[in-house]
Amino acid sequence: MLERRLHPRLNHLLGQFPAVALLGPRQVGKTTLARELQASRQTQYLDLENPQVLAKLRDARAYLGGQDDKLVVIDEVQRAPGLFQVLRGLIDEQVLNARGMGQFLLLGSASIDLLRQSSESLAGRIAYCELAPFDLLEIAAPELDRLWLRGGFPRSFLAASDAASSEWRAQFIATYLERDIPQLGPRIPATTLRRFWTMLAHGQGAMRNLSQLAGSLGVDGKTAATYLDLMEDLLLVRRLAPYQANVAKRLVKSPKLYVRDAGLVHSLLRIEEIEDLLSHPVAGMSWEGMVIESLVEAAPARSEAFFYRTAAGAEIDLLLELPKQRRWAIEVKRSSAPKVSRGFRQALIDVAPERAFVAYPGTERYPLGDGIEAINPRDLAALLA
Repeated sequence: MLERRLHPRLNHLLGQFPAVALLGPRQVGKTTLARELQASRQTQYLDLENPQVLAKLRDARAYLGGQDDKLVVIDEVQRAPGLFQVLRGLIDEQVLNARGMGQFLLLGSASIDLLRQSSESLAGRIAYCELAPFDLLEIAAPELDRLWLRGGFPRSFLAASDAASSEWRAQFIATYLERDIPQLGPRIPATTLRRFWTMLAHGQGAMRNLSQLAGSLGVDGKTAATYLDLMEDLLLVRRLAPYQANVAKRLVKSPKLYVRDAGLVHSLLRIEEIEDLLSHPVAGMSWEGMVIESLVEAAPARSEAFFYRTAAGAEIDLLLELPKQRRWAIEVKRSSAPKVSRGFRQALIDVAPERAFVAYPGTERYPLGDGIEAINPRDLAALLA
């Protein structure tokens, strides 16, 4: 077992809100984290994929109303849209009875359904947090390359071998395409969605517009937008927005697209071993995506992530807008002897960040001039956290 950094925050939110929604893709460890709460409080766990549980909830109000003084954990809650209205009434009643906080923990694999349902019925009564795959701060420092190759899904990262990890990821992708996505979103042929997902993996971190994606798939732009929105709402793809600085320069306006888990990138591209990865054209952008994902997860609550690029080539891989109007600029390098690019230096003049870093896989932290520091991405994540 690896301890999840989200555990203390989850406990904190349960002390502040009647209901907490823990979102994340399937197999990321939501149920495991929820079960760990049983050691510190009395809980009732309900899995909505279990027909016996669904039978209990035919009269949901009566059943849930009888779980006084327990934290009720409802897994796969997006499968019961009508449950949110029931929860609203129960929460309001228990608030009047002086038992307001930590009543329900809702686990969901798709933010799109939860946000649509709860925004109408649980507004002001619910807090959201996202559980991502393992990040740099949840593993030991020597395991950095293993996290890069295998990704952070627990069963993939902790598999007995690279081959076993690769097999798990292949089955995970197939299950998502053939079973989970059809249940959670529009009916899309699995072969078409696999091609779309694979195209995103080939273009990891690229600024690709929807017309290019649509043309490659043989669909119209609206359909391609639907596919992208679905993958983003399922927390499998990150759309990194461009930073719109108030500068007299022509800025790139297309977002960057990343498959959020590096292990899934490699599985989609049939990369199974670290030697194959190091020689593959996607290696640099795959590394960049893993580092960016970990840094975004480590950043304080209410931070915003962007990239910055001008038509002339000034560029920042990751620009973090932190609380209290702080701004950090980060360039990601795979090289063990990183050099600061001219474009990065120019971009720093444009946006004037508070701090600037080059994240690289070495262990030393040292200055590179002009206020820029070279730093290991794990140490940088610790600074952000």
